[in-house]
Amino acid sequence: MSQKLLKEAFISNLNGTSFLEISVGLTLAPLCIACRGLLLILYNLHNGRPLHSRKYHLLLDFTVLVVPFVLSCTILSPVLPLLPITIGAFCAGLFYKIYNRRNHCIRTPLKQIIHDFLKTSLEPDYIPSITVFRVYVNMLTAINILAVDFPQYPRRYAKTETYGTGAMDFGVGAFIFGNALVCPEVRQKTGVVQSKFSCLARQLLSVWPLVFLGLGRLISVKAVEYHEHFSEYGVHWNFFFTLATVRMTASLLLTLFPTNKSWIVSMILAVFYQLILDTTHLKMFVLYGSDGKDTRVGFLNANREGVFSLFGYLAIYMASVQVGLYLLKKRTLVKDWIEVICFFLLTVFILFIFLPMSQVYVEPVSRRMANLPFCIWIVAQCLIFLICFLVTDLILVFTKLLVNGSRVPCCWNFTQPPNTNTKHDSEPTSIKRERQWLSICIINAIDKNQLVFFLLANVMTGIVNMMIDTIHSNATFTLFVLHLYMFTNCLIMYILHAKNVILKCW
Repeated sequence: MSQKLLKEAFISNLNGTSFLEISVGLTLAPLCIACRGLLLILYNLHNGRPLHSRKYHLLLDFTVLVVPFVLSCTILSPVLPLLPITIGAFCAGLFYKIYNRRNHCIRTPLKQIIHDFLKTSLEPDYIPSITVFRVYVNMLTAINILAVDFPQYPRRYAKTETYGTGAMDFGVGAFIFGNALVCPEVRQKTGVVQSKFSCLARQLLSVWPLVFLGLGRLISVKAVEYHEHFSEYGVHWNFFFTLATVRMTASLLLTLFPTNKSWIVSMILAVFYQLILDTTHLKMFVLYGSDGKDTRVGFLNANREGVFSLFGYLAIYMASVQVGLYLLKKRTLVKDWIEVICFFLLTVFILFIFLPMSQVYVEPVSRRMANLPFCIWIVAQCLIFLICFLVTDLILVFTKLLVNGSRVPCCWNFTQPPNTNTKHDSEPTSIKRERQWLSICIINAIDKNQLVFFLLANVMTGIVNMMIDTIHSNATFTLFVLHLYMFTNCLIMYILHAKNVILKCW
Protein backbone atom coordinates (compact mmCIF):
# COMPACT_ATOMS: atom_id res chain seq x y z
CA MET A 1 0.00 0.00 0.00
CA SER A 2 1.33 3.46 -0.93
CA GLN A 3 2.04 6.13 1.70
CA LYS A 4 -0.96 8.12 0.43
CA LEU A 5 -3.35 5.19 0.86
CA LEU A 6 -1.88 4.38 4.28
CA LYS A 7 -2.52 7.90 5.54
CA GLU A 8 -6.04 7.93 4.11
CA ALA A 9 -6.82 4.62 5.83
CA PHE A 10 -5.30 6.00 9.07
CA ILE A 11 -7.95 8.74 9.30
CA SER A 12 -10.93 6.77 7.93
CA ASN A 13 -13.79 4.74 9.46
CA LEU A 14 -13.63 6.36 12.92
CA ASN A 15 -16.52 6.67 15.40
CA GLY A 16 -15.50 9.50 17.74
CA THR A 17 -15.71 9.82 21.51
CA SER A 18 -18.24 10.94 24.14
CA PHE A 19 -19.73 14.37 24.77
CA LEU A 20 -18.21 14.25 28.25
CA GLU A 21 -14.62 13.68 27.10
CA ILE A 22 -14.84 16.57 24.63
CA SER A 23 -16.29 18.83 27.34
CA VAL A 24 -13.55 17.84 29.79
CA GLY A 25 -10.89 18.54 27.17
CA LEU A 26 -12.33 21.97 26.41
CA THR A 27 -12.15 23.05 30.07
CA LEU A 28 -8.37 23.13 29.66
CA ALA A 29 -8.54 26.35 27.62
CA PRO A 30 -10.21 28.59 30.26
CA LEU A 31 -8.08 27.00 32.99
CA CYS A 32 -4.92 27.81 31.04
CA ILE A 33 -6.11 31.40 30.53
CA ALA A 34 -6.80 31.68 34.27
CA CYS A 35 -3.40 30.19 35.10
CA ARG A 36 -1.59 32.67 32.84
CA GLY A 37 -3.55 35.60 34.28
CA LEU A 38 -2.95 34.58 37.91
CA LEU A 39 0.77 34.10 37.27
CA LEU A 40 1.02 37.61 35.80
CA ILE A 41 -0.95 39.11 38.71
CA LEU A 42 1.30 37.33 41.23
CA TYR A 43 4.41 38.54 39.38
CA ASN A 44 3.06 42.10 39.45
CA LEU A 45 2.27 41.80 43.16
CA HIS A 46 5.71 40.39 43.95
CA ASN A 47 7.78 42.80 41.84
CA GLY A 48 5.61 45.89 41.95
CA ARG A 49 5.46 46.09 38.15
CA PRO A 50 4.11 43.97 35.27
CA LEU A 51 6.22 41.55 33.25
CA HIS A 52 7.75 43.75 30.52
CA SER A 53 9.94 41.32 28.60
CA ARG A 54 8.32 40.32 25.31
CA LYS A 55 10.57 37.28 25.15
CA TYR A 56 9.36 36.00 28.51
CA HIS A 57 5.77 36.87 27.63
CA LEU A 58 6.03 34.69 24.52
CA LEU A 59 7.61 31.80 26.44
CA LEU A 60 5.01 32.06 29.22
CA ASP A 61 2.13 32.18 26.73
CA PHE A 62 3.42 29.25 24.72
CA THR A 63 4.15 27.13 27.81
CA VAL A 64 0.83 27.82 29.55
CA LEU A 65 -1.58 28.34 26.66
CA VAL A 66 -0.32 25.94 23.98
CA VAL A 67 1.80 23.12 25.42
CA PRO A 68 -0.99 21.59 27.59
CA PHE A 69 -3.09 21.00 24.47
CA VAL A 70 -0.26 19.37 22.54
CA LEU A 71 0.25 17.00 25.47
CA SER A 72 -3.48 16.41 26.03
CA CYS A 73 -4.01 15.12 22.49
CA THR A 74 -0.91 12.90 22.50
CA ILE A 75 0.87 11.25 25.43
CA LEU A 76 -1.46 12.54 28.18
CA SER A 77 -4.72 11.64 26.43
CA PRO A 78 -5.16 8.44 28.52
CA VAL A 79 -5.26 10.59 31.69
CA LEU A 80 -7.12 13.56 30.21
CA PRO A 81 -9.45 14.14 33.22
CA LEU A 82 -6.41 14.61 35.47
CA LEU A 83 -5.15 17.59 33.44
CA PRO A 84 -7.96 20.07 34.26
CA ILE A 85 -7.92 18.84 37.87
CA THR A 86 -4.16 19.47 38.12
CA ILE A 87 -4.27 22.89 36.43
CA GLY A 88 -7.37 23.85 38.43
CA ALA A 89 -5.61 22.94 41.69
CA PHE A 90 -2.57 24.98 40.61
CA CYS A 91 -4.83 27.96 39.85
CA ALA A 92 -6.49 27.61 43.26
CA GLY A 93 -3.04 27.66 44.88
CA LEU A 94 -2.08 30.81 42.95
CA PHE A 95 -5.33 32.52 43.92
CA TYR A 96 -4.81 31.61 47.59
CA LYS A 97 -1.30 33.05 47.49
CA ILE A 98 -2.51 36.29 45.87
CA TYR A 99 -5.35 36.57 48.38
CA ASN A 100 -2.91 36.27 51.29
CA ARG A 101 -0.27 38.59 49.81
CA ARG A 102 -2.56 41.48 48.97
CA ASN A 103 -1.87 44.82 50.63
CA HIS A 104 -2.61 44.74 54.37
CA CYS A 105 -4.06 48.25 54.14
CA ILE A 106 -6.87 47.16 51.88
CA ARG A 107 -7.87 44.03 53.74
CA THR A 108 -11.65 44.14 53.87
CA PRO A 109 -14.28 41.55 54.76
CA LEU A 110 -15.02 39.05 52.01
CA LYS A 111 -18.65 40.15 51.95
CA GLN A 112 -17.59 43.72 51.17
CA ILE A 113 -15.19 42.52 48.45
CA ILE A 114 -17.98 40.56 46.75
CA HIS A 115 -20.31 43.58 47.04
CA ASP A 116 -17.70 45.82 45.42
CA PHE A 117 -17.00 43.17 42.77
CA LEU A 118 -20.64 43.04 41.65
CA LYS A 119 -20.67 46.84 41.26
CA THR A 120 -17.39 47.03 39.37
CA SER A 121 -17.67 48.72 35.96
CA LEU A 122 -15.95 46.99 33.04
CA GLU A 123 -14.94 48.10 29.56
CA PRO A 124 -18.26 48.15 27.66
CA ASP A 125 -16.80 47.93 24.14
CA TYR A 126 -14.45 45.00 24.69
CA ILE A 127 -15.46 41.41 25.42
CA PRO A 128 -12.27 39.35 25.82
CA SER A 129 -14.17 36.04 25.88
CA ILE A 130 -15.14 36.41 22.22
CA THR A 131 -11.52 37.02 21.20
CA VAL A 132 -10.21 34.14 23.30
CA PHE A 133 -12.95 31.79 22.06
CA ARG A 134 -12.14 32.47 18.40
CA VAL A 135 -8.38 32.28 18.89
CA TYR A 136 -8.54 29.02 20.83
CA VAL A 137 -10.77 27.40 18.20
CA ASN A 138 -8.18 28.43 15.59
CA MET A 139 -5.27 27.28 17.73
CA LEU A 140 -6.83 23.90 18.59
CA THR A 141 -7.62 23.39 14.91
CA ALA A 142 -3.98 24.05 14.06
CA ILE A 143 -2.80 21.49 16.62
CA ASN A 144 -5.29 18.81 15.61
CA ILE A 145 -4.88 18.97 11.82
CA LEU A 146 -1.25 17.91 12.17
CA ALA A 147 -1.45 15.78 15.31
CA VAL A 148 -4.12 13.52 13.73
CA ASP A 149 -1.49 12.15 11.31
CA PHE A 150 0.65 10.81 14.18
CA PRO A 151 -0.05 7.48 15.94
CA GLN A 152 0.04 9.10 19.41
CA TYR A 153 -3.12 11.06 18.55
CA PRO A 154 -6.16 9.06 19.79
CA ARG A 155 -8.27 7.92 16.83
CA ARG A 156 -11.43 8.76 18.80
CA TYR A 157 -10.54 12.50 18.62
CA ALA A 158 -10.40 12.51 14.81
CA LYS A 159 -13.28 13.31 12.45
CA THR A 160 -15.92 10.61 12.44
CA GLU A 161 -16.80 8.71 9.28
CA THR A 162 -20.60 9.00 9.37
CA TYR A 163 -22.02 9.22 12.91
CA GLY A 164 -20.40 10.18 16.20
CA THR A 165 -18.69 13.08 17.95
CA GLY A 166 -14.97 13.64 17.59
CA ALA A 167 -12.92 16.58 18.86
CA MET A 168 -12.20 17.56 15.25
CA ASP A 169 -15.92 17.43 14.44
CA PHE A 170 -16.47 20.03 17.14
CA GLY A 171 -13.62 22.12 15.71
CA VAL A 172 -15.31 22.43 12.32
CA GLY A 173 -18.63 23.58 13.81
CA ALA A 174 -16.94 25.88 16.34
CA PHE A 175 -15.01 27.58 13.52
CA ILE A 176 -18.31 28.48 11.83
CA PHE A 177 -19.79 29.58 15.18
CA GLY A 178 -16.79 31.78 15.98
CA ASN A 179 -16.90 33.50 12.59
CA ALA A 180 -20.55 34.45 13.05
CA LEU A 181 -19.90 36.00 16.50
CA VAL A 182 -18.05 38.91 14.88
CA CYS A 183 -19.74 39.13 11.47
CA PRO A 184 -20.65 42.64 10.17
CA GLU A 185 -24.35 42.11 10.97
CA VAL A 186 -23.47 41.56 14.63
CA ARG A 187 -20.98 44.43 14.88
CA GLN A 188 -23.10 47.02 13.08
CA LYS A 189 -24.13 50.17 14.90
CA THR A 190 -27.83 50.54 15.57
CA GLY A 191 -29.69 53.15 13.57
CA VAL A 192 -27.42 53.06 10.52
CA VAL A 193 -29.44 53.49 7.32
CA GLN A 194 -29.30 50.55 4.91
CA SER A 195 -26.76 48.86 7.16
CA LYS A 196 -27.98 45.43 6.09
CA PHE A 197 -27.07 46.03 2.47
CA SER A 198 -23.71 47.49 3.41
CA CYS A 199 -23.06 44.36 5.49
CA LEU A 200 -23.96 42.20 2.50
CA ALA A 201 -21.58 44.16 0.28
CA ARG A 202 -18.79 43.85 2.87
CA GLN A 203 -19.33 40.12 3.20
CA LEU A 204 -19.27 39.63 -0.58
CA LEU A 205 -16.03 41.57 -0.65
CA SER A 206 -14.48 39.69 2.27
CA VAL A 207 -15.15 36.13 1.06
CA TRP A 208 -13.15 36.28 -2.17
CA PRO A 209 -9.87 35.44 -0.37
CA LEU A 210 -11.58 32.31 1.01
CA VAL A 211 -12.63 31.30 -2.52
CA PHE A 212 -9.08 31.78 -3.81
CA LEU A 213 -7.65 29.87 -0.83
CA GLY A 214 -10.12 27.06 -1.53
CA LEU A 215 -9.02 26.94 -5.16
CA GLY A 216 -5.37 27.08 -4.10
CA ARG A 217 -5.83 24.20 -1.69
CA LEU A 218 -7.69 22.16 -4.33
CA ILE A 219 -4.98 22.66 -6.96
CA SER A 220 -2.06 22.04 -4.59
CA VAL A 221 -3.61 18.90 -3.06
CA LYS A 222 -4.27 17.38 -6.48
CA ALA A 223 -0.85 18.45 -7.82
CA VAL A 224 1.21 16.79 -5.08
CA GLU A 225 -1.22 13.86 -4.61
CA TYR A 226 -1.69 14.74 -0.95
CA HIS A 227 -3.79 12.28 1.05
CA GLU A 228 -7.53 13.15 1.19
CA HIS A 229 -10.59 11.85 2.98
CA PHE A 230 -13.43 12.25 0.51
CA SER A 231 -16.21 11.65 3.07
CA GLU A 232 -15.27 14.94 4.80
CA TYR A 233 -16.29 17.37 2.05
CA GLY A 234 -15.97 15.50 -1.25
CA VAL A 235 -13.51 15.32 -4.11
CA HIS A 236 -13.19 19.01 -4.96
CA TRP A 237 -14.85 20.76 -2.01
CA ASN A 238 -12.97 21.92 1.11
CA PHE A 239 -13.61 23.95 4.25
CA PHE A 240 -12.62 27.26 2.63
CA PHE A 241 -15.49 26.85 0.15
CA THR A 242 -17.86 25.96 3.00
CA LEU A 243 -16.89 29.02 5.01
CA ALA A 244 -17.20 31.35 2.01
CA THR A 245 -20.59 29.97 0.93
CA VAL A 246 -22.04 30.03 4.45
CA ARG A 247 -20.96 33.63 5.01
CA MET A 248 -22.41 34.83 1.69
CA THR A 249 -25.69 32.95 2.15
CA ALA A 250 -26.07 34.10 5.76
CA SER A 251 -25.57 37.74 4.76
CA LEU A 252 -28.23 37.35 2.09
CA LEU A 253 -30.66 35.83 4.60
CA LEU A 254 -29.95 38.61 7.09
CA THR A 255 -30.94 41.22 4.51
CA LEU A 256 -34.30 39.46 4.15
CA PHE A 257 -35.03 38.67 7.80
CA PRO A 258 -34.59 40.74 10.99
CA THR A 259 -31.16 40.13 12.49
CA ASN A 260 -32.58 39.77 15.99
CA LYS A 261 -34.73 36.86 14.76
CA SER A 262 -31.82 34.88 13.37
CA TRP A 263 -32.38 32.15 15.96
CA ILE A 264 -35.79 31.47 14.37
CA VAL A 265 -34.18 31.24 10.92
CA SER A 266 -31.61 28.86 12.41
CA MET A 267 -34.29 26.58 13.86
CA ILE A 268 -36.30 26.53 10.63
CA LEU A 269 -33.19 25.71 8.57
CA ALA A 270 -32.04 22.88 10.87
CA VAL A 271 -35.49 21.30 11.25
CA PHE A 272 -36.43 21.66 7.58
CA TYR A 273 -33.11 20.15 6.45
CA GLN A 274 -33.58 17.21 8.84
CA LEU A 275 -37.11 16.64 7.51
CA ILE A 276 -35.76 16.56 3.96
CA LEU A 277 -33.09 14.06 5.02
CA ASP A 278 -35.69 11.81 6.65
CA THR A 279 -38.53 12.05 4.15
CA THR A 280 -36.61 11.88 0.87
CA HIS A 281 -33.68 9.92 -0.55
CA LEU A 282 -31.28 12.76 0.27
CA LYS A 283 -29.71 10.94 3.24
CA MET A 284 -28.94 7.87 1.12
CA PHE A 285 -27.59 10.12 -1.62
CA VAL A 286 -25.24 11.96 0.76
CA LEU A 287 -23.97 8.71 2.29
CA TYR A 288 -23.83 6.42 -0.74
CA GLY A 289 -24.22 8.50 -3.89
CA SER A 290 -26.85 8.30 -6.62
CA ASP A 291 -26.09 4.64 -7.45
CA GLY A 292 -25.90 3.46 -3.83
CA LYS A 293 -22.28 2.37 -4.39
CA ASP A 294 -20.49 5.57 -3.33
CA THR A 295 -20.07 6.87 -6.85
CA ARG A 296 -18.15 10.11 -7.34
CA VAL A 297 -19.15 10.70 -10.97
CA GLY A 298 -20.48 14.21 -11.60
CA PHE A 299 -19.99 17.36 -9.51
CA LEU A 300 -22.88 16.77 -7.09
CA ASN A 301 -21.95 13.13 -6.49
CA ALA A 302 -18.30 14.06 -6.09
CA ASN A 303 -18.97 16.80 -3.52
CA ARG A 304 -22.27 15.79 -1.95
CA GLU A 305 -21.01 16.01 1.66
CA GLY A 306 -19.66 19.53 1.20
CA VAL A 307 -22.69 20.82 -0.69
CA PHE A 308 -25.52 19.45 1.49
CA SER A 309 -23.81 20.00 4.86
CA LEU A 310 -24.02 23.73 4.05
CA PHE A 311 -27.61 23.72 5.37
CA GLY A 312 -26.47 22.56 8.80
CA TYR A 313 -23.50 24.93 8.95
CA LEU A 314 -25.76 27.80 7.90
CA ALA A 315 -28.11 26.97 10.79
CA ILE A 316 -25.14 27.05 13.20
CA TYR A 317 -23.99 30.37 11.76
CA MET A 318 -27.42 31.95 12.18
CA ALA A 319 -27.67 30.72 15.77
CA SER A 320 -24.28 32.24 16.51
CA VAL A 321 -25.39 35.58 15.04
CA GLN A 322 -28.11 35.64 17.72
CA VAL A 323 -25.53 34.81 20.41
CA GLY A 324 -23.24 37.57 19.15
CA LEU A 325 -26.05 40.14 19.20
CA TYR A 326 -26.89 39.20 22.79
CA LEU A 327 -23.23 39.38 23.88
CA LEU A 328 -22.64 42.78 22.30
CA LYS A 329 -25.52 44.49 24.09
CA LYS A 330 -24.12 47.35 26.15
CA ARG A 331 -23.28 46.19 29.67
CA THR A 332 -20.96 47.72 32.22
CA LEU A 333 -21.39 46.02 35.60
CA VAL A 334 -20.08 42.62 36.64
CA LYS A 335 -23.54 41.60 37.83
CA ASP A 336 -24.85 42.16 34.29
CA TRP A 337 -22.37 39.61 32.96
CA ILE A 338 -23.34 37.14 35.66
CA GLU A 339 -26.90 37.39 34.30
CA VAL A 340 -25.53 36.62 30.81
CA ILE A 341 -23.81 33.51 32.16
CA CYS A 342 -27.03 32.37 33.85
CA PHE A 343 -29.01 32.88 30.64
CA PHE A 344 -26.46 30.88 28.63
CA LEU A 345 -26.53 28.10 31.24
CA LEU A 346 -30.32 27.91 30.92
CA THR A 347 -30.00 27.76 27.11
CA VAL A 348 -27.41 24.97 27.35
CA PHE A 349 -29.64 23.05 29.74
CA ILE A 350 -32.53 23.22 27.25
CA LEU A 351 -30.31 22.23 24.32
CA PHE A 352 -28.93 19.25 26.22
CA ILE A 353 -32.48 18.10 26.88
CA PHE A 354 -33.24 18.18 23.16
CA LEU A 355 -29.91 16.63 22.11
CA PRO A 356 -30.44 13.09 23.52
CA MET A 357 -34.07 13.20 22.40
CA SER A 358 -33.02 14.04 18.85
CA GLN A 359 -30.42 11.27 18.90
CA VAL A 360 -33.02 8.71 20.01
CA TYR A 361 -35.97 9.79 17.89
CA VAL A 362 -34.21 11.29 14.85
CA GLU A 363 -30.66 9.99 14.37
CA PRO A 364 -27.20 10.26 15.96
CA VAL A 365 -24.92 13.28 15.50
CA SER A 366 -23.40 13.38 12.01
CA ARG A 367 -20.83 15.97 10.94
CA ARG A 368 -20.83 14.41 7.48
CA MET A 369 -24.44 15.51 6.92
CA ALA A 370 -24.44 18.36 9.49
CA ASN A 371 -27.84 17.11 10.64
CA LEU A 372 -30.12 18.52 13.35
CA PRO A 373 -28.44 16.70 16.30
CA PHE A 374 -25.04 17.98 15.04
CA CYS A 375 -26.34 21.57 14.99
CA ILE A 376 -27.79 21.27 18.51
CA TRP A 377 -24.55 19.74 19.82
CA ILE A 378 -22.30 22.38 18.27
CA VAL A 379 -24.36 25.33 19.56
CA ALA A 380 -24.60 23.82 23.06
CA GLN A 381 -20.90 22.93 23.21
CA CYS A 382 -19.86 26.37 21.94
CA LEU A 383 -22.02 28.06 24.55
CA ILE A 384 -20.37 25.95 27.27
CA PHE A 385 -16.97 27.01 25.91
CA LEU A 386 -18.04 30.68 25.98
CA ILE A 387 -19.46 30.36 29.50
CA CYS A 388 -16.15 28.95 30.73
CA PHE A 389 -14.25 31.91 29.25
CA LEU A 390 -16.71 34.42 30.73
CA VAL A 391 -16.37 32.83 34.19
CA THR A 392 -12.57 32.89 33.82
CA ASP A 393 -12.63 36.59 32.93
CA LEU A 394 -14.76 37.40 35.97
CA ILE A 395 -12.42 35.39 38.22
CA LEU A 396 -9.47 37.41 36.92
CA VAL A 397 -11.42 40.67 37.44
CA PHE A 398 -12.15 39.61 41.03
CA THR A 399 -8.48 38.76 41.58
CA LYS A 400 -7.34 42.10 40.18
CA LEU A 401 -9.85 43.81 42.48
CA LEU A 402 -8.16 42.15 45.47
CA VAL A 403 -4.84 43.81 44.61
CA ASN A 404 -6.31 47.14 43.46
CA GLY A 405 -5.79 46.41 39.77
CA SER A 406 -3.19 44.62 37.68
CA ARG A 407 -2.54 44.41 33.96
CA VAL A 408 -3.38 41.11 32.26
CA PRO A 409 -3.53 40.74 28.44
CA CYS A 410 -6.91 39.73 26.95
CA CYS A 411 -8.79 40.43 30.16
CA TRP A 412 -11.33 43.05 31.22
CA ASN A 413 -10.01 46.21 32.83
CA PHE A 414 -11.99 48.39 35.22
CA THR A 415 -13.45 51.54 33.70
CA GLN A 416 -14.49 52.59 37.17
CA PRO A 417 -13.36 50.62 40.23
CA PRO A 418 -15.89 50.42 43.07
CA ASN A 419 -15.96 53.18 45.70
CA THR A 420 -14.20 55.65 43.36
CA ASN A 421 -15.22 58.27 40.87
CA THR A 422 -12.01 57.96 38.86
CA LYS A 423 -12.19 56.44 35.41
CA HIS A 424 -9.40 54.88 33.43
CA ASP A 425 -9.81 57.55 30.76
CA SER A 426 -7.67 59.74 33.00
CA GLU A 427 -4.83 57.21 33.22
CA PRO A 428 -1.28 58.61 33.08
CA THR A 429 0.54 58.28 29.79
CA SER A 430 2.95 55.74 31.31
CA ILE A 431 0.09 53.41 32.20
CA LYS A 432 -1.44 53.75 28.75
CA ARG A 433 1.94 52.84 27.25
CA GLU A 434 2.07 49.89 29.62
CA ARG A 435 -1.33 48.70 28.38
CA GLN A 436 -0.12 48.88 24.76
CA TRP A 437 2.99 46.90 25.72
CA LEU A 438 0.93 44.22 27.44
CA SER A 439 -1.32 43.83 24.40
CA ILE A 440 1.55 41.88 22.85
CA CYS A 441 0.54 38.31 23.63
CA ILE A 442 -0.16 35.16 21.62
CA ILE A 443 -3.95 35.60 21.89
CA ASN A 444 -3.88 39.15 20.52
CA ALA A 445 -1.25 38.21 17.94
CA ILE A 446 -3.32 35.40 16.44
CA ASP A 447 -6.50 37.47 16.68
CA LYS A 448 -5.03 40.19 14.44
CA ASN A 449 -4.23 37.67 11.67
CA GLN A 450 -6.68 34.79 12.18
CA LEU A 451 -7.00 33.79 8.54
CA VAL A 452 -3.23 34.02 8.03
CA PHE A 453 -2.67 31.77 11.05
CA PHE A 454 -5.18 29.22 9.74
CA LEU A 455 -3.59 29.28 6.28
CA LEU A 456 -0.07 29.03 7.74
CA ALA A 457 -1.11 26.02 9.85
CA ASN A 458 -2.53 24.28 6.77
CA VAL A 459 0.62 24.95 4.70
CA MET A 460 2.93 23.84 7.53
CA THR A 461 0.85 20.68 8.02
CA GLY A 462 1.24 19.83 4.35
CA ILE A 463 5.00 20.43 4.44
CA VAL A 464 5.46 18.25 7.54
CA ASN A 465 3.41 15.43 6.01
CA MET A 466 5.41 15.49 2.78
CA MET A 467 8.75 15.50 4.63
CA ILE A 468 8.03 13.02 7.43
CA ASP A 469 6.59 9.53 7.73
CA THR A 470 4.17 10.59 10.45
CA ILE A 471 2.41 7.23 10.83
CA HIS A 472 5.55 5.45 12.08
CA SER A 473 6.89 8.25 14.33
CA ASN A 474 7.70 7.53 17.96
CA ALA A 475 6.38 9.63 20.87
CA THR A 476 9.52 11.71 21.41
CA PHE A 477 9.80 12.68 17.76
CA THR A 478 6.06 13.41 17.55
CA LEU A 479 6.20 15.78 20.51
CA PHE A 480 9.28 17.52 19.09
CA VAL A 481 7.62 18.06 15.69
CA LEU A 482 4.29 19.26 17.13
CA HIS A 483 5.93 21.70 19.56
CA LEU A 484 8.26 23.06 16.88
CA TYR A 485 5.36 23.41 14.45
CA MET A 486 3.16 25.29 16.93
CA PHE A 487 6.03 27.46 18.21
CA THR A 488 6.89 28.46 14.63
CA ASN A 489 3.27 29.36 13.86
CA CYS A 490 2.91 31.36 17.08
CA LEU A 491 6.28 33.09 16.69
CA ILE A 492 5.40 34.31 13.18
CA MET A 493 2.09 35.69 14.44
CA TYR A 494 3.85 37.25 17.44
CA ILE A 495 6.40 39.02 15.24
CA LEU A 496 3.69 40.32 12.90
CA HIS A 497 1.74 41.67 15.86
CA ALA A 498 4.81 43.25 17.49
CA LYS A 499 5.47 45.10 14.23
CA ASN A 500 1.76 45.98 13.91
CA VAL A 501 1.44 44.11 10.60
CA ILE A 502 -2.08 42.96 9.63
CA LEU A 503 -2.09 40.88 6.45
CA LYS A 504 -5.50 41.69 5.03
CA CYS A 505 -6.21 42.35 1.38
CA TRP A 506 -9.97 43.02 1.41
